Order: sequence, then structure tokens, then C-alpha cells
Amino acid sequence: MTKKKYDFAGWATKYNIKCADGRIIKHDAFKHLHNAVVPLVWNHEHNTPENIIGNAVLEHREEGVYAYGEFNETETGQIAKNLVVHGDIT
Repeated sequence: MTKKKYDFAGWATKYNIKCADGRIIKHDAFKHLHNAVVPLVWNHEHNTPENIIGNAVLEHREEGVYAYGEFNETETGQIAKNLVVHGDIT
């Protein structure tokens, strides 16, 4: 992992735990995406480009996938960034 400054970092998912959507992500399911840059999408809604609020670098770890996120300069990206900065969402 490079020493780039990101807007936030945290768990994208942990393995073998039931997610809010009812899915259980199996161990190593995203291992092939280690160091991949993926779109950061608001609330898993991929149906419109406006929901892309930045990108994230994924890091495979034994317990799950850790993400380093950066918000884009769009209006929705900056709204999301402000919500994170002010602790309104985590």
C-alpha cells in the first residue's frame, strides 16, 4: 500500500459475517481484488452515474477486505465527504 492520503479507511466487508443485506461473504471471496481500485458507490446503488462518489483501493486481509477511499469532486461526492468528516455517517 502506498502512503497516499485518503479521505477515509475502513472495512468494506468482513468474511463469514451476515451483512445488512442478508449476504455472507465467504473467506477470500475478494482476494483477487487486492490493490484493485474500484468505484465508491453510494448505498450499493449502481443504477445511475451520480451515485459514484469516488473510488476505493481494496486491501485483502485475513479477516476481510479493507478499503482506502477517496471522494470525487462531484456534488454528491462532496456531500458524502462532509457527512464522513462531521461524523454523521461512518
